[in-house]
Amino acid sequence: MLFLYNLTIYIAGFFLKIIALFSPKIKLFVEGRKNVFSVLEEKIKANDKTIWFHSASLGEYEQGLPVIEKIKEKYPSHKIIVTFFSPSGYEVRKNNTVADVTIYLPLDTKSNAKRFLKLVHPEFAFFIKYEFWLNYLNELEKSKTSTYLISGIFRDSQMFFKWYGGFYRKALNAFTYFFVQNESSKQKIEAIGFKNVIVSGDTRFDRVNAILERDNILNYVENFKNNQLTIVIGSSWPKDEVLLIEYINQAPENVKFIIAPHNIKTEQISNLKSQITKSTVLFSEKENKDLSNYNVFIIDTIGILTKIYSYGTIAYVGGGFGNPGIHNILEPATFGIPIVIGPNYSNFAEAVSLVELGGCISITNFLELKEILDRLINDPKLLTEKSHICKSFIQNNKGATNTIMKIVS
Repeated sequence: MLFLYNLTIYIAGFFLKIIALFSPKIKLFVEGRKNVFSVLEEKIKANDKTIWFHSASLGEYEQGLPVIEKIKEKYPSHKIIVTFFSPSGYEVRKNNTVADVTIYLPLDTKSNAKRFLKLVHPEFAFFIKYEFWLNYLNELEKSKTSTYLISGIFRDSQMFFKWYGGFYRKALNAFTYFFVQNESSKQKIEAIGFKNVIVSGDTRFDRVNAILERDNILNYVENFKNNQLTIVIGSSWPKDEVLLIEYINQAPENVKFIIAPHNIKTEQISNLKSQITKSTVLFSEKENKDLSNYNVFIIDTIGILTKIYSYGTIAYVGGGFGNPGIHNILEPATFGIPIVIGPNYSNFAEAVSLVELGGCISITNFLELKEILDRLINDPKLLTEKSHICKSFIQNNKGATNTIMKIVS
């Protein structure tokens, strides 16, 4: 089976080069890996002490960041190596300041894994949440490198739990400890023979809790809000916006809306703005305007949504009408904001939990959206109750990073 796995990796590598001729994203994936080894040879010396973190994409990087930062504090003389599998992670965070080297992870062939680990020679290796690359894990085990999974999630659908997944289960021997998010994951991994498992929780709670200690002031948002009840719509997709536009157009005049769409292409932003009948201003045209005169503020830029949530009274988080589902609900929750989402959230444990607690409300159509938003707007007691649920949810689940750091040494 390992032979078939290796063959699949080689075949995938071949076809990705062809697909790259037609796909900009795959081109980044292929081109970004061409100089990885030369970069490592340049930036890492044989006598350097190093620690390696691997994340699939941006979400996993953000999830692992609290641990990366603590490790950097604890081991200041070590070089931190961060690898990404996906362009959507690497391209956004390639210039981060926490790592000494940030690169793509070479495809998981035997030769790549051996060469990569020989050049990096990590004292510790961390995999964030998932992505179990068998050749890398096998080489880590051979070199007796202390290897950890942080914020891990295990599900029955994974290869480890299939009758034919023996070669995958064997690769898990590389891990010194599994730090998993919940008891269910612990039970699943223990059932296949691994006892080095600790329920640490999800490091994302530490990540979002730390946001409260930062400067979240955006003067132009404060000017727009003008002390009015404000609904922040984060990472919305067209299917979300169909319902939201209808609500915005009939909402009371004393309610303001900030929309930060997932896609900020000019055509989509123009289309969104054209459908809104309320006075609307774009981020890109905010200069020399009194933003307090507008009802809707469309954010046609990236990187400021987290701070914007701090000004919200209610949040709608998009993505729940598509696949794979909703975007990050923990950021608005950390500011104590009730959250409304679409129906596709079952693969997100934090959303399932917060829906059960009542701080997050899932809707499936316009009437449900209107009902819950109207209730939250008109019932201060309900608004305060759900705000408290969200705030407490974050506070009660933080601490995973400290649990991990007590073990890693």
